[in-house]
Amino acid sequence: MIFQDYVFYSLAAILLFAGLRVISARNPVHAALFLVLAFFTAAGIWLLLEAEFLAIVLVLVYVGAVMVLFLFVVMMLDINLDKIREGFWGHAPLAGLVGALVAVEMALVLGSRHFGAERMSAPHPHPADYSNTAELGRQLYTDYVYPFELAAVVLLVAIIAAIALTMRRRKDSKYLDPATQVRVKRADRIRMVSMPAEKKESASGEQA
Repeated sequence: MIFQDYVFYSLAAILLFAGLRVISARNPVHAALFLVLAFFTAAGIWLLLEAEFLAIVLVLVYVGAVMVLFLFVVMMLDINLDKIREGFWGHAPLAGLVGALVAVEMALVLGSRHFGAERMSAPHPHPADYSNTAELGRQLYTDYVYPFELAAVVLLVAIIAAIALTMRRRKDSKYLDPATQVRVKRADRIRMVSMPAEKKESASGEQA
């Protein structure tokens, strides 16, 4: 148990450091890499809680897909860092106030009154045939089925909104109609022109 505590506090310290560097790094690529480190350490903490399925999903989905896509977008775009930093100190007091309020709320919710060591004990060892994936599915589709369905509806609305914003027709943007492209025939794209052949005389023939 002492070894598990040592591993937990080590991973927690790395996670806090990575989270602070995500918001304090000047380079967006460095911030994204620190976020990858935060995801890996969070997955390690979930492994300590015997939530192997959540840990591997966090690594595969967020690190293997989302963060790779984010890194490609950041490196492909020409981001003007000087312009991004403009007005930073002007918004710093408001951002500090919001951050302090969030920290106070998290301390009240996650304090020792509700999540202390005497209330949240370490998970009991499970037998070899125990499946946390099946247990997670049972919890989602029984006790938390309504919040799960509500989250699915919110994600569906977000997907529809993203598609609607992308499909808007703007005056300054060029777009193609796939239906029109499918109906195009060869005669619409190729026009055969018959021209008489002309033979260019050589320079020696002109002099003769």
